[in-house]
Amino acid sequence: MKHYERFIDLGCFSQDDVEKITGNKETAHSIIQSYKKKGLIQSVKRDLFVAMSLETKQPIMSRYAIASHIAVGAYITCHSAFEYYGFANQVYYEVYVASKARFRTFEYDGVTYRHVSPPFDAGVETHKDGVRVTDVERTVIDAINDFEQIGGLEELLRCLDLTPFVDHLKLMAYLTAYNKGFLYQKAGYILEYYKKSLQLPESFFTACQSRIPKGKRYFYQKLQQESHILSKNWKLYVPKNLLSVTRKGGAYVE
Repeated sequence: MKHYERFIDLGCFSQDDVEKITGNKETAHSIIQSYKKKGLIQSVKRDLFVAMSLETKQPIMSRYAIASHIAVGAYITCHSAFEYYGFANQVYYEVYVASKARFRTFEYDGVTYRHVSPPFDAGVETHKDGVRVTDVERTVIDAINDFEQIGGLEELLRCLDLTPFVDHLKLMAYLTAYNKGFLYQKAGYILEYYKKSLQLPESFFTACQSRIPKGKRYFYQKLQQESHILSKNWKLYVPKNLLSVTRKGGAYVE
């Protein structure tokens, strides 16, 4: 128990962290094995450990805080970020983790941790609970960009239903960082439906429209086999019932 309080302070840690405490590699290894047997710490993945609560017998750190320690500079993103902020319709048993260093998908304590390649590093915040997470505006743009792979369209719209406010200047900054014409189309189309609830000015949509490609696109590939209509403003073929799963926001966008 000599080092338990220090492990509690660290929350998540590696063998190198324990070596810094003990000053010896073999001692660090021995302590880790001993504390694991006593149930004072658990192995999250190779060379990543978490301290356990003596009262609850559960990890003292949340899944989101653990995710933030998986790799140097790691942070949670997309649907997992919506969950962290309390804006998700569903809480998944998986966490999406962005980091430059890749890692294999793994499971710990019933939660699957999946790697996401970060498009850029802007818009990441560190909170008091040790969680590194994309801010709300980048979460919105990341989720719109990857909704087909992460959560699906209906869940994205449900999350936007629960999002109270966004800074349109930040949204545009992240769209600019992505620099993808198709993303301007998708973001503009979806967010126009939410312009009232998210307090988005008309200038934001004008800026998005000025950056969309000339050609028409399908909102997603499988839509070619589904019933769809053309949104003339956004040059997008969209499902007839695209926004019918939610009632919040504004009028149907064409």
